[in-house]
Amino acid sequence: MKTKITAFMISLLVISGCSSNSSQSVEEVDHSNMNEEMDHSTMNQDEMENEHMSHDEVVSLNDSTGENELKIPSVLEHDDEKGSVYTVRAQKGKTEIFDGTETVTYGYNGSFLGPMIRLEKGDTVKIKTVNELDEETTFHWHGLEVAGSADGGPHESLKPGEEKVIEFKVEQEASTLWFHPHPEGKTAEQVYNGLAGLIYIEDDNSKSLGLPNEYGKNDIPLIFQDRTFDDKKQLNFSAAMNDDGTIGDTLLINGTLNPKLAVNKEKVRLRLLNGSNARNYTFKLNTGDSFVQIATDGGFLNKPVTLKEITLTPSERAEIVIDFSQLDTENELALINEDGSILLPFEVSDQNGKVSEIPGEMNNFSITEEEKSLPVTKKLELFGMMDQVTINGKKFDPERIDFTQQQGETEVWEIYNKPDEMGGMIHPFHIHGAQFKILSRNGEEPPENERGWKDSISIHPDETVKIAIQFKHKGVYMFHCHILEHEDNGMMGQVKVE
Repeated sequence: MKTKITAFMISLLVISGCSSNSSQSVEEVDHSNMNEEMDHSTMNQDEMENEHMSHDEVVSLNDSTGENELKIPSVLEHDDEKGSVYTVRAQKGKTEIFDGTETVTYGYNGSFLGPMIRLEKGDTVKIKTVNELDEETTFHWHGLEVAGSADGGPHESLKPGEEKVIEFKVEQEASTLWFHPHPEGKTAEQVYNGLAGLIYIEDDNSKSLGLPNEYGKNDIPLIFQDRTFDDKKQLNFSAAMNDDGTIGDTLLINGTLNPKLAVNKEKVRLRLLNGSNARNYTFKLNTGDSFVQIATDGGFLNKPVTLKEITLTPSERAEIVIDFSQLDTENELALINEDGSILLPFEVSDQNGKVSEIPGEMNNFSITEEEKSLPVTKKLELFGMMDQVTINGKKFDPERIDFTQQQGETEVWEIYNKPDEMGGMIHPFHIHGAQFKILSRNGEEPPENERGWKDSISIHPDETVKIAIQFKHKGVYMFHCHILEHEDNGMMGQVKVE
């Protein structure tokens, strides 16, 4: 019997995003009274306890039975011979997730989820986005450094039948990114219904490292999403939705129910994406063996980091390598969650696979002395739960610019997660249009496996995080909690890059 997770534990299992004002000087944040009205007027103690009760018994995930081969997303083909034009269509369809039953789903260029888009650093790319849904949507390129007009935030909404072409030059390093919708107030439901896809960026460095790179064979994308299906095996978001984050009992990986992954005795690279609305995952091997992390959200770590587990909050990514040639494969082997739920069983063949290496040096990421000495110019305070979530005491207003920042100028943002009377929740904080560096967590250096480019970061209650961020392009960009229901409830702000 799996342990039930308490409200406090879920506080350590969910996340959020943030906002504020002024680029040249710090907007002062009065932590003592900024949310006084919300603390005492909007939510009294009984109400807060009732709201937290919604997470008192967070459902554990059903174990994967391993009866289905893991689906691997197709690679999106180019529209042209030069290989620089793509078409991405948001569509509604039906998918046989359960044998013999069709579930109504959303997808990109298909009925459920989307293809992988492979980009090369230095390429100029055009993507034609087409909305074939019967509702408005956007196409947000999560982690991609593009102009605000191409980023796909809520201002870039496409009505049913509309299309738009975006064009950009790929200037960032090799990384695993993703794309999903971002319409105001509807992001959680559209992602829940299936709108999500992957982006791989490759560069000369990634090709020279000798890492496992055979897509779908020893380089495996893994999109983790938990869902609740009704008695007709349908995704009924309105019934499942929770304002503090919708959590389900059924895990889908790449849209596959009860998946297993067949591998050879070789090093296998797993690109992990937490694509859930709210659930956090702590990935580990059921044998207790270690693995190696090689990349964060936005690129390779300088050196591989050996771990026995890794936690990802919604929207975070990590690349890990498991050496199946060195593991005891006589007994069952699986990737499991923190509570022991079986996420992905491995079926290891007796075949030796391709020989690949994990080099000792992979990148030249650094935090400069200048960046360490920069003053804090933006302070953000994340607070609240349910539909009473705010950044700096404010809810999202599409007409309000919370910050301004100069293009190409590095600034230090300080983000504080203010606890409430029940302790508070983890908030995953995401900034559009840029990759940032984590300077510190509560004044201390970040752990080794976070010393790389990031676009999303989990922030615990009463934790203060400092990041150094530079925007390479102009435009208006969102920053928010990536618990999608919190985002929809207004835990979001805007920075204008000039």
